[in-house]
Amino acid sequence: MPKVISKNVLGKALYWLLLVMMLLPLKSIFGLDSEPISPPVALFVGLVFALCFGSPCQKFNKKLSKQLLQASVIGLGFGMNLVQSLRSGADGMLFTIVSVVAVMMVGVWLGRCMQIEHKTAYLISSGTAICGGSAIAAVGGVLKANENQMAVSLGVVFILNAIALFIFPPIGRLLGMSDGQFGTWAAIAIHDTSSVVGAGQAYSAAACEIATLVKCTRALWIIPLAFFTAYLYRTDASTTSKTKVAVPWFIVLFVVAMVLNTYTPESLMSTMQPIYHSIAMLAKRMMTVVLFAIGAGLSLKVVRQVGVRPLVLAIVLWIIIGVGSLLVVINTIE
Repeated sequence: MPKVISKNVLGKALYWLLLVMMLLPLKSIFGLDSEPISPPVALFVGLVFALCFGSPCQKFNKKLSKQLLQASVIGLGFGMNLVQSLRSGADGMLFTIVSVVAVMMVGVWLGRCMQIEHKTAYLISSGTAICGGSAIAAVGGVLKANENQMAVSLGVVFILNAIALFIFPPIGRLLGMSDGQFGTWAAIAIHDTSSVVGAGQAYSAAACEIATLVKCTRALWIIPLAFFTAYLYRTDASTTSKTKVAVPWFIVLFVVAMVLNTYTPESLMSTMQPIYHSIAMLAKRMMTVVLFAIGAGLSLKVVRQVGVRPLVLAIVLWIIIGVGSLLVVINTIE
């Protein structure tokens, strides 16, 4: 018993120490050429921590990753020009619409063929088609999905998110993708916003801007999908009670931040620009913290409870959307 308590106390202390380190601008403090803790490094450190210490601050870590992600996305908007971003991300909008519909249809069909529980397959398809955990959480509430269905779907997405953050930037560089190509591809093919932004940051600042814009546009599909799901399952006995569709307000505020940064009057810009820049820089550091928190929440328990068939379904859908979007992006975006 004392050993368990000692390990738990040590885990909590180390968790808070690492959390602070992720937030600090170590590049400026130590005069380094680059930031030593990049988004992929933060995720890797979180994964190693989870394997060694489990989740000593599980509830706080889960709440932190969700709320800090939303705040970070809003903050990134203060560093983006709306007109330029829309022009850069416009090429990926049409394919976003097509891919969302296609992935949902293929995912539900494959789930039926693989004899995966229907709601689990629907949730995995939603997370792959739109924006990972956020879509699963929103659609799961409408579906009245049980704890096991939610855990399996979220677990699959978290596993693939971790893999994506490590493999996407090297693939992009290997193929010689432009910032616009990589940003669009990452936004379409990577599940969660956090990993999309992290992969974009690891590639370039321009790729990060495009990836964030396209992903946030994609995330708005949560709303029509949730309403469609409520209609589709209206006769389901488990979903007869009234459900509220969660509006992703942080996406709306992200757009507001972009509008402010773009259309602030010239007379005020000299004063406001340093503030906007500081908020955007802080948002990038907070995103590193988010990725550490996500890694720290991905324990062996989560991996074990996923199961083989749901994981295979998620991987197949991921390959379809990843390869399909890659081919479209390379051939349509310069």
